[in-house]
Amino acid sequence: MTIYYITKMPAQVNPDLAKERENASFGVQKLTNILYGGAEKVRRRRYIESLAFNDPAYSHDEDPNFLSRDELYSFGLKDAVTTAQRIKELNIAEEDVDTYRIAALSWAEPGIALHWIAFTPTIFQQATDEQKEKWLKPAQELSIIGAYAQTELGHGTFVRGLETTSTYDPATQEFVINSPTLTSTKWWPGGLGKTANHATVMAQLYTQGKCYGPHNFLVQLRSLEDHQPCPGVTLGDIGPKFGGNVNDNGFASFDHVRIPRENMLMKFARVEPDGSYIQPASSKLAYSNMVYLRGGFVVQSGNVLAMATTIAIRYSCVRRQSEMKPGEPEPQILDYQTQQYKLFPQLAAAYAFWFAARFMKDQYLSITSSMEKGDLSGLAELHGLSAGLKSYTTAAMSNGIDVCRMACGGHGYSH
Repeated sequence: MTIYYITKMPAQVNPDLAKERENASFGVQKLTNILYGGAEKVRRRRYIESLAFNDPAYSHDEDPNFLSRDELYSFGLKDAVTTAQRIKELNIAEEDVDTYRIAALSWAEPGIALHWIAFTPTIFQQATDEQKEKWLKPAQELSIIGAYAQTELGHGTFVRGLETTSTYDPATQEFVINSPTLTSTKWWPGGLGKTANHATVMAQLYTQGKCYGPHNFLVQLRSLEDHQPCPGVTLGDIGPKFGGNVNDNGFASFDHVRIPRENMLMKFARVEPDGSYIQPASSKLAYSNMVYLRGGFVVQSGNVLAMATTIAIRYSCVRRQSEMKPGEPEPQILDYQTQQYKLFPQLAAAYAFWFAARFMKDQYLSITSSMEKGDLSGLAELHGLSAGLKSYTTAAMSNGIDVCRMACGGHGYSH
């Protein structure tokens, strides 16, 4: 994720920008209420955000752009730990936790982020009640810190092509997690490089000589005593990236690592002690946590594109260029049709992604509620919707940011 800041409004506003705001044809507060679900929710959101914005623990004199990667990682982890402590101390309600975290960690996505975003939700969605009793509370209390290890060096979105294997041994009632090829190395998971001591590992399930496709397994990666890799586990950081260097994206490979049978997340499918496979009502249930994660990408795409568009449009309001008539003021570049053709579609897309994400969330809650009652009729549509929206919105967001950057000329390339 690109580093960005949430700063206080300046004491003085450029007159051109102030004039544009005064001439708005809509009520800003009314639109804000629509976007966030009503006036009361907006008030609550602003209060929760203020708890983070006004907390000196998150104030840093250092400019992240001049920090080393190790310094970025350490600062991000420190703020993440502070965030976890504050959520407990302030007794932040569950429905407000995400709002507080985003405000507190607005400058970056730390190495522990995937623990909250993917690891813990996967346990919640894929584990049995008994498994939740064992792992969910330690995960929520950060007694264990996890990564979501799905993507491999050779496969990403093609989950059926994953090469990591999990072979059941009925003699010991254990699964053997193995990386049989170089391309089966888990590659890119956030938090895997340094932070996580556990992971939910997506691997091809083999039992009684047959492959039953990808399933999730909870695997300990590092010792809880000295944080060293467990026997048979090779771990590392994948190195600097174009962005997101606060996060320790990493790699992992497994050399016949044994885990208890109970470490297979068995809410929907399970393997009996004798090796018999009990299949789920739908094979797509194993991917239900991916629907949740895809929804997060859609939300983030809208948010990040909105930030880029806001910067570019504000700049276009205050930047004046090219004298049209001698002696007259140079026009704002936003008045040029070519600038509007560049930026207004990005603004429209940001709103569209926002409302699409809301619709997808509503669909997810509705369909998962039906799934709990045994109705799986909406599952296929939900998978298709989430996969398509994730792919489209992330691509459009990335391209849109470049359009906004170039619309700001050379200034668009400055941190």
